[in-house]
Amino acid sequence: MTPTRDAGLERLLRELAPQALSAMLRRYGRFGAAEDAVQEALIAASRQWPHDGVPGNPRGWLIQAAQRRLVDEVRADASRREREAIVAADLPAAVFDDDAVDPDDMLSLLFLCCHPSLTTASAIALTLRAVGGLTTSEIASAFLVPEATIGQRISRAKQTIKASGIGFAPPDATERAQRLGTVLHVLYLVFNEGYTTSSGDALHRTDLSNEAIRLMRQVRALLPRDGDVAGLLALMLLTDARRDARTGPRGELIPLDEQDRASWNRDAIAEGIALASAALALGAVGEYQLLAAIAAVHDEAPSAQATDWPQIAALYAMLMRLTDNPLVALNHAVAVAMVEGPQAGLALIVPLQNDARLQQGHRLDAVRAHLVERAGDAGQAAALYRQAAAKTTSLPERDYLVGKAARLDDAPR
Repeated sequence: MTPTRDAGLERLLRELAPQALSAMLRRYGRFGAAEDAVQEALIAASRQWPHDGVPGNPRGWLIQAAQRRLVDEVRADASRREREAIVAADLPAAVFDDDAVDPDDMLSLLFLCCHPSLTTASAIALTLRAVGGLTTSEIASAFLVPEATIGQRISRAKQTIKASGIGFAPPDATERAQRLGTVLHVLYLVFNEGYTTSSGDALHRTDLSNEAIRLMRQVRALLPRDGDVAGLLALMLLTDARRDARTGPRGELIPLDEQDRASWNRDAIAEGIALASAALALGAVGEYQLLAAIAAVHDEAPSAQATDWPQIAALYAMLMRLTDNPLVALNHAVAVAMVEGPQAGLALIVPLQNDARLQQGHRLDAVRAHLVERAGDAGQAAALYRQAAAKTTSLPERDYLVGKAARLDDAPR
């Protein structure tokens, strides 16, 4: 949808994209061909509608355009038997001229794009394209990777779906419970990449974080009684509320304890806290509910000094019983350090230094540097800050860490 820069039209097309694809899948199956046809229809709409105006039934317009492209492709490329079957199904376009949208279609499509047989990278790319309505070039730009790479991921995902015979249908209750976790994990990864970009010269990719929140709102509307869904949406809102305060005028990173809290989005915080409270009342407490509760404690504190660190440490301790994620253990160590002192936090980090999952990233060294600095060893802290800076591919994070090391080097001993 790159040809148009009209934000309202772009939002409309992104909302209609999964609806159009769902209608095509119900009628034709053939996920790969149907998704390609819808993408071409979206591009055509983004070029024509700004000049001709939005049609009275934009969803029907997209479906009809996608249908023509799919049928043309099959007529040109398929075997005679398959061609005859497809053309025989080529019913009048008026069947799509109603506004009925099956609420299960969005979930069916998300479950299809986030099927456990797909790699995480492929599921993310396919979800953003098929459900989010982004083009391959837009996804590549958002993740700062070559367009060919994203194209390959989407192509592999489609081949996997075709080979496995995965159908487009609402999952039963058992399957929904099993696969919802994968859907939420994919959307959380999309949000995280948007909120703190893993590489490049910008700290944020707001197109990704905004898209993750938009899709989560839709999932929440479909599953209003699910605690994990409410928790994840709350977590996204409470985290994203701080976005404007996280960077300075030159795009430099500003850590949480130095942020201007007056710049935080109070409406998002209020909505997130209400959702987090509702999520905790919806039965068993899961990972996302606890992460949202931690984010709420941070957001409710009027200042960094007033943060309720004992409550945060307790919440992380509960979270560690649900997951073996080493980043959770690392954050727990920071919270304990804020309550009991830096040496207590450093003691908790010792076993994490042998965790292979933390070896390639910069977080472990950055946290160690912070705690060692608080413990009074400026020389070791500076060395650790530089070590962390060498491991990150995010320029704002690298510059921040290098700056911390430089200030410690210049400080009187």
